[in-house]
Amino acid sequence: MKPFHRADLLKIAEADQPAILALNNRHARETSWLEPAKLRHLLGQAYLARRIGQDDALLLAFDENADYDSANFLWFRQRYRRFAYVDRIIVAEHARGQGLARRLYEALFDKATADGHTMVACEVNRDPPNPGSDAFHAALGFEEVGRAAIYGGERTVRYLVRPLGGGG
Repeated sequence: MKPFHRADLLKIAEADQPAILALNNRHARETSWLEPAKLRHLLGQAYLARRIGQDDALLLAFDENADYDSANFLWFRQRYRRFAYVDRIIVAEHARGQGLARRLYEALFDKATADGHTMVACEVNRDPPNPGSDAFHAALGFEEVGRAAIYGGERTVRYLVRPLGGGG
């Protein structure tokens, strides 16, 4: 498999949506299941939506102005004035270990910094645990700022932020 480069970060076009939907739904336990209409809505609201390869990796992020009803997103919007929120970042099993998630996050950090956002925010599952994601986000400089039980207590998440420039 060829190594990926930053130039391989591609916008998600309408023709890409079936592959992106399939990648997302293979990882619905870690993210959430999407129907085609919901994916189209999210892409329309996205601050940054990028993919690598046809179905190797994806990142979907929103800023504080998005029309999005996710409890996790709303948690950040209630507490922070200006941020970019990572709703989902997924790397397919066959593409792991190549730095794709890091490349996607770096693109978001660059864009959010250039646009004057003060932080990048996300959540990571606490229960069920996701130690790989915990370690990855810690290495990128994310710090925990809160926790919540979601889906009627079925899942517990840790809310994380990584400051950009001048604080939050």
